[in-house]
Amino acid sequence: MDTIRSEFKEFLLSWIEHHVPGAGNLLFNGLVVVWIGVFALGLHFFLHFFVRRQFASWASRTGRSWDLSIVTDGLYRRVSFILQGAVVQIQANLWFDDTSSLLHAIQVISDQWIILFALLALFSVLDILQNLTDKRTSQNRFPIKGLFQTVKLITSVLAGLLAISLLMGKSPLILLSGLGALSAVMLLVFKDPILGLVAGIQLSANKMLSVGDWLEMPKYGADGDVIDIALTTVKVQNWDKTITTIPTYALISDSFKNWRGMSESGGRRIKRSILIQASSVRFLDDELLDRLTKADLLGEYISKRLKLIESENATRNTDMSIVLNGRRLTNIGTFRQYLLTYLRENPNIHQKMTLMVRQLEPSAEGLPIEIYAFTNTTSWVEYENIQSDIFDHVFAILPAFDLCAHEAPTGNDIRRLVLRENNTQ
Repeated sequence: MDTIRSEFKEFLLSWIEHHVPGAGNLLFNGLVVVWIGVFALGLHFFLHFFVRRQFASWASRTGRSWDLSIVTDGLYRRVSFILQGAVVQIQANLWFDDTSSLLHAIQVISDQWIILFALLALFSVLDILQNLTDKRTSQNRFPIKGLFQTVKLITSVLAGLLAISLLMGKSPLILLSGLGALSAVMLLVFKDPILGLVAGIQLSANKMLSVGDWLEMPKYGADGDVIDIALTTVKVQNWDKTITTIPTYALISDSFKNWRGMSESGGRRIKRSILIQASSVRFLDDELLDRLTKADLLGEYISKRLKLIESENATRNTDMSIVLNGRRLTNIGTFRQYLLTYLRENPNIHQKMTLMVRQLEPSAEGLPIEIYAFTNTTSWVEYENIQSDIFDHVFAILPAFDLCAHEAPTGNDIRRLVLRENNTQ
């Protein structure tokens, strides 16, 4: 093969020299450059129009995600450019002598070309892997995007060193040995990626955060769903549809709240109080007792409690004519029991989670009665509707127990009081 190529080259040179004396080498080099360009152009059209169409048609018939991604995500196009660069270099080595300056120039250009598109092809492979991973593992706990970005960063640095070494004609090991002196600068330049990589590993190893989690981080104004975990940043879509960007390493150095446990449990907590006016708290009299006994949710409770109280008072021979003596039912205690029964009968309340109605410490604002329960849904809209319905009912039934909700005096209250005083004078 080499003999045939040498004989053909000598024949072509002699033919050119015979017709154009003194310009044989120049015209030969020009013809070779034209030939290489035409061959590369023809190969480009063959690969990018004919072969690509055939491959795309085959990939659409198979319907496999990987095959379609090769065409749509640019991997095929970049690999084709690598092949074109390699063919151009092979053609140059076939026609030019080792001492030719044109051969050296073509080799340098084609080497940079191959390195560039090899790097881009690797990026395409990583992008395809990430897309396939995102589709198949919607609950993926590993920050795969950050890992792929780390690989891209490292390969970009290595590709840059290789490209520079080829331009200088030196071994890449010489450049790598010189990086020791620039380590401080490199650490400063790549501080965020390094911290992000370490944070990503810790987030994954400890299962602290993943895409789709509800994250709350007041320091950064974040309160919403995590939509992206990258090498250096975490994106949170807040409930008002704004996007908050948080440095990845901040999730390790600062505290945040992850609501994943609530979402996975199937229930969302209701923890809200109603303030009762303390002066409205009293023992049940016969009229109120008779009225409350007719309530479906209280009849059985009142009957049992009355029997227990009457038995105990009779055993102690208690003088019930004095209010301070004996045990009695109160409207506030009966109210708490009613709420507890109401919540147990409510189909929207999770019955296997903590459920209680408790009395908190009184304050100047009144006597707090707190409902502590969990809904059987974690949907925000449904949760708010359930909670609102419960407290709509709570406020509406207060008068049935002769209880009053505490309210601070308003301007209208003061005006009525002044008007009443003026009318009595």
